Amino acid sequence: MARGEGEETLVELARWLESARAIALEPHPHINERVAILGLSFRDATGKIIHNPPRPLAQNLDAIPFPAHHLFKIERYTNLQPLTDGLISHSRAYTIVTSRGCPYQCTYCSKPITGNTWRARSVENVLREWQMLVEDLGATEIGVTDDIWNLDLNRAKEICRGLIARGLNRVPWITVHGMKVNHTDAELFALMKRAGCRRVGFGVESGDAEILKTVVRKSQTLAQARAAFRNARAAKLETMGFFIYGLPGESIETMERTTRFALELDPDVANFMLATPYPGTELWERVQAGGKLYAQNWADLAIQSDHPHFEFGNLKPELVEWKWREAYRRFYLRPRRLWGRLFNADTWKNFLPRVRDARRFFGT
Repeated sequence: MARGEGEETLVELARWLESARAIALEPHPHINERVAILGLSFRDATGKIIHNPPRPLAQNLDAIPFPAHHLFKIERYTNLQPLTDGLISHSRAYTIVTSRGCPYQCTYCSKPITGNTWRARSVENVLREWQMLVEDLGATEIGVTDDIWNLDLNRAKEICRGLIARGLNRVPWITVHGMKVNHTDAELFALMKRAGCRRVGFGVESGDAEILKTVVRKSQTLAQARAAFRNARAAKLETMGFFIYGLPGESIETMERTTRFALELDPDVANFMLATPYPGTELWERVQAGGKLYAQNWADLAIQSDHPHFEFGNLKPELVEWKWREAYRRFYLRPRRLWGRLFNADTWKNFLPRVRDARRFFGT
């Protein structure tokens, strides 16, 4: 197994296997002595798991070849995110990563692969891959999947200007993950709209200022979130918000503030999630030290789980689940929103999945 960023590790492993095919076909008793490849983990002939030292993070991302997008069976995939007007069908949806890593230290976030150091591809390198997706592979939708693509605000704007100049803005794109609200301004959103962007996502997490500052350590404020949503909406971009329930130190009052903040921001799409303590995160360590973990395997930590993953302090998991389901009901069952969904093509095209989602989230 290649740990971390695996490009160089896999290339070195492939070369080693080519030069030692007999060993590749049959485990060698001294395989751990002969495979000195950084970032590689494997099981030797005795069954012992060997972890070689980690490989340093790649610094020159432009030197990494583009993914072999042409090998994807793209016809088997659907849209990256359903768009509210439902205009895109039979989507050829590709993703692109323009940077790696994130310097922020949110307590719930796991970054075992890309790490805490932000490294960016050059604007020209990003535009060349984007052009290939649009002109060579016929992309009808593109998703930017960076942890934080807008850390360098000027670079983000330059990418948008490049898309406009090359005519690549004819293909819609979205930011799949939540943008940092404190690295945005009105000009960025205006440029994103002109560059073809349809939807932006923001990691809001909590509507309680103290939870946001001391528990999540998000390094952003509620006022910055309000400004980002306001500027995105002014640019006529669809908005998506991510909110977390059941963090350590939460109470019924803090979760209520999160629900009210979601209603105030009123994104086109709201994702309400149960706090998940992934191994290696500070949240995991805190739950291990002072809480009760319910997860026994990776499946129990799935983001699609309908039940809390842990219990911490006096906050009972039943209350967390109730507030989580209540948030979905209060947000999505408002008359104005229900009326709008009736005239949305995506609602009827995906009617049965929508019904299943409703039963899951609303607890019916």
